[in-house]
Amino acid sequence: MSAAALKTGLAVQANVVGALLMREIHTRYGRDNIGYLWMFVEPAILTLAVLAIHAGAPGGADGHGIDPAPFTIIGYSTFILFRSIFTRAEGILESNGPLLYHRQVTIFDMVLARALLELGSILSVLALLLTAAVLFGYAQPPERPLAMLAGIAYLWVWSFGLALIVTAATNENRVVEKFVHPISYILLPLSGAFYMVSWLPQPYRDWVAKFPMTQMFELIRYGQFSAAEDTYVEPVYLAFWCAGVLLAGLLAVRAVRSHVQIN
Repeated sequence: MSAAALKTGLAVQANVVGALLMREIHTRYGRDNIGYLWMFVEPAILTLAVLAIHAGAPGGADGHGIDPAPFTIIGYSTFILFRSIFTRAEGILESNGPLLYHRQVTIFDMVLARALLELGSILSVLALLLTAAVLFGYAQPPERPLAMLAGIAYLWVWSFGLALIVTAATNENRVVEKFVHPISYILLPLSGAFYMVSWLPQPYRDWVAKFPMTQMFELIRYGQFSAAEDTYVEPVYLAFWCAGVLLAGLLAVRAVRSHVQIN
């Protein structure tokens, strides 16, 4: 493939994903009331609600040299990123199947558009809430912003790969669909969104540290807090897992494409 053909192909796919992204925004949020602003308001309300609960609890993360406000904001908002991408992949072919009549539209594009929408909304909310926390004296600016962005990037690729698998697995399979949301609930305590690995006693510490999502949250917090450490973060290990899950997802949607019923 020549460079010109590759450039043209990428431009076409970018246009397709952009169109799907705008369609998803309009379909999900519409233009009534505050319309597209719900894309940011919804995750912000959820994050602030969890922050209020943690703020009223005794003790908290500040006993470990970690400010509780940014700890909760980062933990819950980034978990929403994973949960939204993962759970909203369920039934995506059922609602968007007719779009496959268009030769340029692929299952990959559909899932990618949703994943990019979630990434954009969550990053905006995270930046807004962290900025507010800094301005009001509840947080410090990120100590290692590149590490924080790297952790979010790992989490997004991981979530996107799993979303591809969910999209393929739930195609005309009601049994699998029923397990998607329970799995996301189970992963909340396992992910490390609300605790640091160093807080756990042995042998649970070593067990939990091997779970990729836990390392991703450790890396995100390492980017935010000067007191955080990257002892339990293995970038190559995370890259291996993300690449493996993404490859599995790509193979899954490729296999299911011929079985999709276009109504």
